[in-house]
Amino acid sequence: MIFTFSKDFMSIFPKRILLKLSGETLIGNQGFGIQQQACLQITKSIQQIQQLGIQLGIVIGGGNIFRGINLKANGMPRVPADHMGMLATLLNGIALQQALISLEVKTCVMSALDCPKVAESYQWSKALQYLEEGVVVIFVGGTGNPYFTTDTAAALRASEIQANLLLKATKVDGIYNQDPLKNTQAVKYDRISYSQVLAEKLQVMDATAIALCRNHQIPIFVFNMKRLFENRLDHVLTDYSHGTLVDDGEIGHEANKLDR
Repeated sequence: MIFTFSKDFMSIFPKRILLKLSGETLIGNQGFGIQQQACLQITKSIQQIQQLGIQLGIVIGGGNIFRGINLKANGMPRVPADHMGMLATLLNGIALQQALISLEVKTCVMSALDCPKVAESYQWSKALQYLEEGVVVIFVGGTGNPYFTTDTAAALRASEIQANLLLKATKVDGIYNQDPLKNTQAVKYDRISYSQVLAEKLQVMDATAIALCRNHQIPIFVFNMKRLFENRLDHVLTDYSHGTLVDDGEIGHEANKLDR
């Protein structure tokens, strides 16, 4: 059954969610790397979702440690640069796993790159089994292939596990017609179609990820990652005014301009 949003956003919660986190969510106030306190704060929000009976998969980026595209710009071939970026997601996944374990949340790390001593190799059927058992599954290693972003990995895993919703945490509270961090006149969309996101080339996720979600009818909800640190992720699931919904519904419904 495809999960759909009502006007009050939910009378029931979705059965299965894929949460996309950027590596930056783990930085905390350090500016680089992994801050354990940030991991713990995030995992408290994750625990809230699990306690609602929702099956949860997580895809995490590696930008807090390394971005393959940066080395490519400085002369390194794209393939090894991307491999290094994939390994950075493995470090983040292990950190997140250990924070969840400290809260006694059942969890496992599944990697698209074979690293058998530190993470299970990704297997679709095994991932589904874990989810059905209430285990939080952390997917790392991106898609396992260069040239694909972790956003695409999130859309791919969401499709494979038949997620009812993809939650994407970002620096801002939704999708805007321009970058709100650069333009105070940017206008926020409350709800927008996949096709409009692609047509306007809105930079919330790459085109491959958006197209994949559209093809498999997986709604995307974009929200501010600050919610993760306020233990208010459950609010995101009860009121979609906290972000932007991407689906095949209303097109181009704009909210008010930023009040700055």
